[in-house]
Amino acid sequence: MLECDPDWAPSLNLGHTEVKAATTARFDRLSGRARSKQLPSSVLHNAGPLTEVDNAAEFHAATNIAETAVEMEPEQISQHNDEAQQECRMCSLRLKEIAHLQEENRKLKEELSKKKLDDEFLKDNDSKVKFYTGLPSFALLMGVLMQIRPSLPNTDRKISHFQMLLLTLMRLRLNLPLEHIAHLFDISRTTTSTVFNNTIHVLYAHLSPLVHWPVRHCIQASMPHQYVEMFGDRVTVIIDCFELFIEQAQNLRAKAETYSNYKSRYTIKYLIGITPQGTISFISNGWGGRSSDKLIAEKSGFLQKLSPGDIVLADRGFDIKESVALMGATLKIPAFTRGRTQLEAKDVEATRKLAHVRIHVERVIGCIRSKYTILNDTIRLCLVVPCEGEGMTLLDKIVTVACALTNMCPSVVLKQ
Repeated sequence: MLECDPDWAPSLNLGHTEVKAATTARFDRLSGRARSKQLPSSVLHNAGPLTEVDNAAEFHAATNIAETAVEMEPEQISQHNDEAQQECRMCSLRLKEIAHLQEENRKLKEELSKKKLDDEFLKDNDSKVKFYTGLPSFALLMGVLMQIRPSLPNTDRKISHFQMLLLTLMRLRLNLPLEHIAHLFDISRTTTSTVFNNTIHVLYAHLSPLVHWPVRHCIQASMPHQYVEMFGDRVTVIIDCFELFIEQAQNLRAKAETYSNYKSRYTIKYLIGITPQGTISFISNGWGGRSSDKLIAEKSGFLQKLSPGDIVLADRGFDIKESVALMGATLKIPAFTRGRTQLEAKDVEATRKLAHVRIHVERVIGCIRSKYTILNDTIRLCLVVPCEGEGMTLLDKIVTVACALTNMCPSVVLKQ
């Protein structure tokens, strides 16, 4: 009845009254085609086109037939073996070549590491360490590095903390130009100058305590016998001054203060004191070359180091007997003729003995200057300008560091 209605639409079965039952035949055929695609092309060629199978058993049978059809003839097997052997020989040659290249690469790296200025360059070679740094051993150099490393600036440059120290010591020791050092370490000249200045500040902060005034009983415990015979056991210090050449200043006042009549050049003067054992116990800041030895001794803080009963050995230029006496100490200097034609016999003998032991301070000064040859060159004016916020110059710090490093080496006095 509703089927006659013009608006009627079918909603049941929709014309499909029969549904075919599901079977696995279609899946088997699909799997067979997929497996046939995975077979080698030679198998498919020799076996001919595979017929479409209706079940898994027929497919496996067809595969076995195809594999049987591709069995090699003896000639083919022999040819295949020859090719395999040839390939093995080529692989063996390649392996040998790789091993040779690896060994060559290792040797080249070793040679390069020997040329690179790092810790491996100096390791286990104390003669190199002494030549480049002035220190007697590699162990001592590493000890200095461990002491100052926490204070060195952290940097991502291609120069390590060890190389910073080595660069600085090489500059002090060999007086190499900054440009030359820059090429050796493959860095710019500006970086070289910055590294040198920064490392000097760090070395001064850590090593300056090595230049210290010892207590009397420590000096007396190891007093050389020749001092005991001549002056007893109360000799505390032997003093002298040395001068370093500097560039001529443009300022007239600075030019006048730094001109040395004794050297006839512009200089900076330092007061140095050593113990009878040859250890540097005092080093002053720099003074203009015009300053007298007496002025430097009285104004440098040296007198404040003395204790009552001390004996000070000095040259004739140190006319500071009264100043030393105010500290309760005694000054021993060579005798003066004071208008006489010649000295008395006892004065001659006393002067001879004094000169015999006072020569040690000159030997120590010579050791410092020969060990760190930057002190023998004409110093640039930028090094004698006071550091920012400090009362001393970079040259003062360089001299102090050189004295501290010298104290770390065997004494030239005791070696005698």
